[in-house]
Amino acid sequence: MINLEHIQVVAYTADKKQEWNAFVAASKNGTFLFDRNFMDYHSHRFTDASVLIYHQQKLVALFPANCCDQKIYSHQGLSYGGMILSKKEKYSLGMQIFQALLKHYWQAGFQHLELKEIPSIYHKYPSDEVLHWLFLCKAKLFRRDSLSVINLQHPLFFSRDRKAGVKRGVKHKLEVKEVTAFDAFWNQILIPNLQQKHQAKPVHTLEEINLLKSRFPHTIRQFNVYYKGQIVAGTTIFETHKVAHSQYISGNADKNELGSLDFLHDYLVKKVFKNKDYFDFGISNEAHGTKVNTGLMYWKESFGARTVTQDFYSVETENYQLLNQVLL
Repeated sequence: MINLEHIQVVAYTADKKQEWNAFVAASKNGTFLFDRNFMDYHSHRFTDASVLIYHQQKLVALFPANCCDQKIYSHQGLSYGGMILSKKEKYSLGMQIFQALLKHYWQAGFQHLELKEIPSIYHKYPSDEVLHWLFLCKAKLFRRDSLSVINLQHPLFFSRDRKAGVKRGVKHKLEVKEVTAFDAFWNQILIPNLQQKHQAKPVHTLEEINLLKSRFPHTIRQFNVYYKGQIVAGTTIFETHKVAHSQYISGNADKNELGSLDFLHDYLVKKVFKNKDYFDFGISNEAHGTKVNTGLMYWKESFGARTVTQDFYSVETENYQLLNQVLL
């Protein structure tokens, strides 16, 4: 029987912001997305249910979360989530921390918790123990996304099509520039493309991405492609310890003729981020992981990207009791 009496689960409040952010920065699997300066930019859209977890009065874990419709979510406003752990944390105590987390939400009246895991490429140290705890608690896998990722330290060759696109970019004398303003890319490229192709809008408004850039000037980066002085394509990069992730990628109607997106990513992969471990193009699936956009997948894979998965689980909080008899 596990004894949880030395573990305390405390709801996040603004006065704990500094403690929270310091723990994220030193954790083994956290990124700047869990920093409260990032999380709180859209706090008005969510009912926060985040917690800090202490063992013998020492902070040992965080759980960024929100609640909606009587469920707890590992935050719906973030690309990934789950338990943020210290690099010193080991399996046994970690499982007790997870059990205390489930018990806390169960006692608060929430019957279900939905968790979207942090893809393993973002971990600074191995951190898949949460997946084992979910298994032990009979969690249900209800979605699996496929991310297209380049291993930058062991890259594969570009395909003939991508090499041809890069050559067209050179021929047209394209220029890539890193800029601090997002206005041109948002207004001239990204918003019109999303509206025309998908009747959608960027997840972040222009005001929001400019605000986040002001808070994270070195990790949120914008690269634009210019042809004869005019913007023709661009990408917004979220840079973490090991990964450069393309949050947005878009080009104008001439992108294939100019080779603008091929030229851009050749530059990013081979020059700007060559010392990172991974370049993450993001997902190519739709309909909650059940359909794949083969054209988009082909384009990413032709840079040498291969698949990494991200799982989504639902677990009944009362199943915290199933962890009582695990440790021998």
